[in-house]
Amino acid sequence: MEYGQQYQQIPERKYECLLFDVDDTLYPLSCGLSRQTALNIRDYMVTKLGIEEEKVPELNAQLYNGYGTTMAGLLAIGYDLDYDDYHSYVHGRLPYDDILKPDPVLKYLLQSLPIRKVIFSNANKEHVDQVLGRLGLKECFDQVICFETLNPINKRNRIGEEDESNPSTILGTNTNFVNESSEHNTVPPKPLVACKPSEVSFELALKTAQINPKKTLFFDDSIRNLQIGKLMGLQTVWVGSSHRTKGVDHALKSIHNMKEALPDLWEAIEKTEDAHYTEQVAIQTSVRA
Repeated sequence: MEYGQQYQQIPERKYECLLFDVDDTLYPLSCGLSRQTALNIRDYMVTKLGIEEEKVPELNAQLYNGYGTTMAGLLAIGYDLDYDDYHSYVHGRLPYDDILKPDPVLKYLLQSLPIRKVIFSNANKEHVDQVLGRLGLKECFDQVICFETLNPINKRNRIGEEDESNPSTILGTNTNFVNESSEHNTVPPKPLVACKPSEVSFELALKTAQINPKKTLFFDDSIRNLQIGKLMGLQTVWVGSSHRTKGVDHALKSIHNMKEALPDLWEAIEKTEDAHYTEQVAIQTSVRA
């Protein structure tokens, strides 16, 4: 009998990577952090950009719905923002300590899965660090893809000069992004930053983290992000909903429901461990013989 026939082959894993959004995914929408972020964005638009307060709610909603983030929309319609100043104003004033607490249950779930885990967030690195730190999850993730990853600061490109190496020059455009009734109804040829749900942001994230989309589970609370992720080949998990829809492979009411909703993740690990144990026994037996 050949050596390779003495033990069962270790099964190939279905998933090699778990890709996670941060806001309203690793913590619930109900905690209030995103609501406070939205208030800070509106305050920024009034205080820093001089937009009339009564126009801010509608414009903010249009830009968010059209471009993925309000910041991306503001840049697209002509506002010249300093990235760091914007993030400092919007995220730097958040009451993280009052809202977010350590989550040992989620930490246990993540650490019980010996699969590579990567963050994919539109937020800036400091915000991601603050959230992961408060939740006690920093050590659970192998890599972070965030705003700075997708948009290395380059002021030259922010004022319109083309550079094929910059994500800004290859972003697509949807001319229906901004409602025609808005005074800001002229959409420039190309958005100036890469962010979900643009396909370019996914391409950059997958390339940067060297992720095989067909062997990756993508967790996000945004159905738009999930549907684009699905188009990119990812298996998708809608966090915050118990109902599947187009572009969604799995749905979790809470991230804490991972094990109940995705038992095959843990079953695959157990099978792999059993096969590995059998292999080691066979090797030792062969050596003694």
